[in-house]
Amino acid sequence: MAEYQTKDLRNIALMGHGSEGKTTLAEAMLFAAGNIDRQGKVEDGNTTTDFDPEETKRGISISAAMAPVEWKNVKLNLVDIPGYFDFVGEAVGPLSVVRTVGIVMSSVGGISVGAEKAWDAAVKQGNARMIIINQMDRENADYDKVLHLLRDKYGTSVVPLIVPIGSASGFKGVVNLLENKAFEGAGKALKEVPVPADLEGQVAQYIEEITEAAAEADDELLEKYFDAGELTHEEILVGFRKGMQAGKIVPVVAVSALTGVGVAKLMDMMVDYLNSPAGVVMEGVNPKTDEPVERRCDNAEPFSAYVFKTVTDPFVGKLSLVKVTSGTLTPATALYNANQEKAEKAGGLFVMRGKKQTNVPQLNAGDIGALSKLNFTATGDTLCDPGNLVKFPPITFPLPSISKAIFATKQGEEDKVFTGLARLQEEDPSIQTSKNAETTETLLSGQGELHLDVVRSKLASKFGATASLEDPKVPYRETIRKTVSAQGRHKKQSGGHGQFGDVWIEFSPIGDTNVEFEFVDAVVGGVVPRNFIPSVEKGLRENIVRGVLAGYPMVGLRAKLYDGSYHAVDSSEMAFKTAARIAYRKGCQEASPVLLEPIMHVEVLVPDEYMGDIMGDINKRRGRIMGMNQVDGLQQVVAEVPQAEMFKYATDLRSMTQARGSFTMSFERYEEVPGDVSKKIVDSAKKDEEDED
Repeated sequence: MAEYQTKDLRNIALMGHGSEGKTTLAEAMLFAAGNIDRQGKVEDGNTTTDFDPEETKRGISISAAMAPVEWKNVKLNLVDIPGYFDFVGEAVGPLSVVRTVGIVMSSVGGISVGAEKAWDAAVKQGNARMIIINQMDRENADYDKVLHLLRDKYGTSVVPLIVPIGSASGFKGVVNLLENKAFEGAGKALKEVPVPADLEGQVAQYIEEITEAAAEADDELLEKYFDAGELTHEEILVGFRKGMQAGKIVPVVAVSALTGVGVAKLMDMMVDYLNSPAGVVMEGVNPKTDEPVERRCDNAEPFSAYVFKTVTDPFVGKLSLVKVTSGTLTPATALYNANQEKAEKAGGLFVMRGKKQTNVPQLNAGDIGALSKLNFTATGDTLCDPGNLVKFPPITFPLPSISKAIFATKQGEEDKVFTGLARLQEEDPSIQTSKNAETTETLLSGQGELHLDVVRSKLASKFGATASLEDPKVPYRETIRKTVSAQGRHKKQSGGHGQFGDVWIEFSPIGDTNVEFEFVDAVVGGVVPRNFIPSVEKGLRENIVRGVLAGYPMVGLRAKLYDGSYHAVDSSEMAFKTAARIAYRKGCQEASPVLLEPIMHVEVLVPDEYMGDIMGDINKRRGRIMGMNQVDGLQQVVAEVPQAEMFKYATDLRSMTQARGSFTMSFERYEEVPGDVSKKIVDSAKKDEEDED
């Protein structure tokens, strides 16, 4: 692969809803440019960017993948980003290193949720946007309808740039409005033709709209346009580029990735009109002094690079995908990880096209490539010149919204499973693992059920570790509601020294379930010798880990030892521990024991039209609505809901809101379980105990 200067680079993310043709479009562009010999198909599992076995098996994109296209001496660094919402974490890194987001939409439907989310993500990151209306060859394709919907939603910033000639089976070419030229065919059959007569009026109107949009992007151009009533072609291009980068212009392009019609003109548009990374300034800090540092995207600046994705493979090792933010990068470049404060040494420098790695001697500022075998580097880290330190802001990944308990299917494979999980977390930081101390389960958390199932499958295919996923156990607790006194008497004679311990203990609720246990020594007159009192407390502490109802930990319990008796010969520490256990079981069973469940603080963000469904669903989950607020044009519902009712909420919320809703959840407190629910839990716990026996 040739070496490209900064001005000849374009970094573009392809985003949008699942199954609207992003991967097929990347494949069509590679084929049209001659970078691949044959255009693969998603359904055949042979596309360049869907190379993971899980992707070919499921027929969907799972990981962001690079697809650099070399076209007319310019390198288009395409990043194909999954459209399914379970893999939203794959978009975060690439969005931090591209300048433009190409939002791919179908010509048949309306504005999909994936397109809306891609638009919002691009705006949040400050990326330029363009709309690519794909599948113009499909029956009922309607460019004008989609354009109208886009303008209704996003205003006059949306302007047509490449419009179709025909549609469905009659889609045979496109008109580039900035050039006022028409083209028919695809590949070697592409030829320039006159603008069709039936389109001339519409084309003239669109050209006027583009001219006005370009003028409004620059004050000097706007003044000239008012005075002269027109702009030169070069002036329109200047205003167009400015307006696009500022988000004031979002061009709309028509293509068919499947037939290739319009693909070459799309790439021409990217080469001619999209901004290169030249001159882009990234702000960071000096990790030693915390003073602000800037790096301009220029070869003359000190070297720095940003790691935006990590790929792990048990055979190839670790590949760190990087964007050179300043200076140049060669295999011999001295690397310093500013986040880990350690020197690094790469095994090689590559350009990735799907899974194919091509060795390159140098990457210039603004280019994207991969370094192999970095020991300490993770996604979001900054690599820099050891003599010119800089650290850029880390990547913030979305918080998990669903958790499952994960177990090794085969006994003895636990290490293999959890080692594999650690490797997969390097590749996808949007998954998390944690150990629940109360239930002793390891929890795997991610963005959705499909996300977690893919992780489970990757453990098997990549690391030979078979694992199973189950709903997590709820960490219930138990407490008592009234004060009782109970005797614990342990007497055993077996020849020689016997065993004797006798205690009277008052059990009462503390009233605060955050306090697990409180022991009160109220013994007077030496009825229980001082040396045995610690044994009573120890016996109680050892036994409160299992409550009397369903075996869950007992909390909020005060135990006051106030009476008892002993034997001068037969009493021992063990005897008094046993007596304490007997008193605990007897006393708590008589003290109106109840089950407690964790209550979660839940905040749900949804558009107005889903409010009724969301509130009704929360009520069905035994939740309480605590309030409602307006947040960024959305409705925020604040509620408290039992944790037991929230395990599948991520999936249900996505279904109820067509994936437009989101939520966060955190632990609030413990609360008593309603009687009917408590009975089911207790019965289930007893059944499990019987099954184990």
